[in-house]
Amino acid sequence: MKTKVLDKGFIEVVDSLGNDLTVVNSARVSFGKRKEKWDKSDERLVRYLAKYKHYSPFRHLQVQFHIKAPEFVMRQWYKHVVGIETTSNSSTKDHAWNEISGRYVEYDEFYEPTIYRKQSDDNKQASEGEFEGDEAQDALSNWKQAHSMSLSAYKNLIDMGMAKEQARCVLPLTLYTEVYWTASFQAVMNFIELRNEKTAQIEIQDYARVLLDLMFEVYPMTTKLWAEAHNWSL
Repeated sequence: MKTKVLDKGFIEVVDSLGNDLTVVNSARVSFGKRKEKWDKSDERLVRYLAKYKHYSPFRHLQVQFHIKAPEFVMRQWYKHVVGIETTSNSSTKDHAWNEISGRYVEYDEFYEPTIYRKQSDDNKQASEGEFEGDEAQDALSNWKQAHSMSLSAYKNLIDMGMAKEQARCVLPLTLYTEVYWTASFQAVMNFIELRNEKTAQIEIQDYARVLLDLMFEVYPMTTKLWAEAHNWSL
């Protein structure tokens, strides 16, 4: 099921590998043990592993997401590499990205916020307050005009016969894209920790909060214990 984010975006869990016991059994294999049922000792173990950063057992959990988000959100998302194997000479990787391609499809959806934020006076990376009244209407008008002009130019270039791979260059960062992302539990939780934080851009915070809700659905005990071990306020 797709969970809505922003005006036209969403996150959907496509597939997952493992369950709460996967972390437990991955850790206990050191002692040649395997469990079939969860109990209080497993809770203590998972909390200990998370608290003291014994992260390898968590990487046995993998989730595949279908994500629809604006390009400026995905540009920040791609930076996350903790809990992800990224070396170019490795024959196996524990994460993967695949994205819809402007070579094969035509784009036509853009992000339009409900609130237009002001630049913070003392923090170059942050917003503070919002436009109201006539200023808000002017912001909305300029936003829509930029979308209309870029989309018109894009379609005109395609109608002229320009290659889609080149015509798409005139489109803005508010353009919606779609990706499949497969990542380990550790990678997903690291993303959430960094992006569900008040200094992160508000739009990506929205995606991080939805991701956390979905992780609670897929791995309820592991997610709960990880959050507690890292002192997250839920």
